[in-house]
Amino acid sequence: MTAEAATAPIALVHGEPLEKLPEDLYIPPDALEVILEAFEGPLDLLLYLIHRQNLSILDIPIRDITRQYIAYIEMMNVLRIELAAEYLLMAAILAEIKSHMLLPKPASIGVEEEDPRAELVRRLREYERYKTAAEELDALPRLERDTWETTADMSVVEIPRVYPEVGLKEVLLAFREVLLRAERTTHHQIRREPLSVRERMVGILERLQVMSVLGFHELFDFREGRPGVVVSLLAILELAKERLVELAQEEPLGPIQVRPVEGG
Repeated sequence: MTAEAATAPIALVHGEPLEKLPEDLYIPPDALEVILEAFEGPLDLLLYLIHRQNLSILDIPIRDITRQYIAYIEMMNVLRIELAAEYLLMAAILAEIKSHMLLPKPASIGVEEEDPRAELVRRLREYERYKTAAEELDALPRLERDTWETTADMSVVEIPRVYPEVGLKEVLLAFREVLLRAERTTHHQIRREPLSVRERMVGILERLQVMSVLGFHELFDFREGRPGVVVSLLAILELAKERLVELAQEEPLGPIQVRPVEGG
């Protein structure tokens, strides 16, 4: 023992070191209890003794189990005598079973006596089923023990939306659908009017002044046929090149939208 350990106080009482125990200190006999094993009843103890030795419930060695059972009861009598009553009843049942097994078998032919351990085995197996089910239920996640509920106010969280960039591939795929629709609505034209890319650009800008956002397909007149939709595509690309309009998608592979550029 070091010098520091020898001079250390026994305890701190209200912040003051206690150097030695008071002479009138009284410690009740039951102030400290040590429980080596905790069992829920005599069947639980009996099941523990059987499983500890890897014995079969259907073939219980009554002598060995009874001897271990009595040893545990003697320990309980020393520690907490009030718990020994129901365990003593099980010890009496074990002794009765052992006495029946020691009695001579009847000489009558054809009369088969029931195993005196049968009732105890039935009770043990039933108790084991309930105990296993209780342990499985207790292992399930339980609210306020394993998990806890929580809430979060998402209204104050601002998530910036990042729109995917629209490349030439997406524009060409959308234009391909426009061509297919234009071919289905093409009719014979007696008189062909000249189409101007510049005029089509002005017309698109005028429509965007009324409707701030237009779908890509809405800028094509399918009655003009293939030449008309080609002129509209060139006008849209020229406007995008001159930074007068922008092409955007709300989500990947979503419909393309045409918007005027602010300050363009």
